[in-house]
Amino acid sequence: MTKRTKKVGTAGRFQSRYGVRSRTRIREIESVQKQKHVCPRCGQHAVKRTSTSIWACRKCGTTFAGGAYFPQTEAGTSIDKILKGEAVAPSLTVETK
Repeated sequence: MTKRTKKVGTAGRFQSRYGVRSRTRIREIESVQKQKHVCPRCGQHAVKRTSTSIWACRKCGTTFAGGAYFPQTEAGTSIDKILKGEAVAPSLTVETK
């Protein structure tokens, strides 16, 4: 059984080791990582992490790759916008004279 309290959450398993900053970062990341996320296919809050960077929807069965700790990363979101044509990255524009 792992020790945890309201204050330290899942980082309670480290007790007094590794320092406050490291344990705080772990607590914040793991709290978001273990939540249910929105499925990009069906829109339900049923996406859970199965392993590193692999996410699966428990409602529709969709399995997809995402970030190691979050199903959709900021870099992935910006790439999707560029591919859809919603935003153009400044470094990709070509000026013609």
